[in-house]
Amino acid sequence: MELYQRITDWVRRSRRLLATAGVGVIGLMLGLHIAFGQNGMISYFHKREESKKLQQQIDDLQLENARILKQIDSLKTDPKTIEREAREQLRYARPGEVIYTLPPPPAAANIPARAQK
Repeated sequence: MELYQRITDWVRRSRRLLATAGVGVIGLMLGLHIAFGQNGMISYFHKREESKKLQQQIDDLQLENARILKQIDSLKTDPKTIEREAREQLRYARPGEVIYTLPPPPAAANIPARAQK
C-alpha cells in the first residue's frame, strides 16, 4: 500500500510536469503528421511540382493546337499553302516540271534494330 501512496503523491506533485510533457508529445506528433503525413508538407511540395509540370504540358499543347489551327485555316483559304502541300505530299507538279524522288539511303535499312535509337 505504501508504494501506491508514493506513486499517487508523486503524480499529484507532478501534474503540471506530466501535462506539459503530454502536450509536448501531442504537439510533436501533430508536427510530424503535418510534415510527413499523407497530405503533409512533403506531399504538398511534390504535388505542386507535378502541377507545374502539367501546366507546362498544357501550355505546350495549347501552343501546338494554335499552330495546327492556323495551318488548317491556311489550308482552307491560302492558295499558296494548298499548292505547297500538294507539291510536297502528293508529288504534284506544274506542266513542264519534272519531279525526282530519291530512294531512302540503304545504310539505314542495313543497321540492326538494336543499334538504331
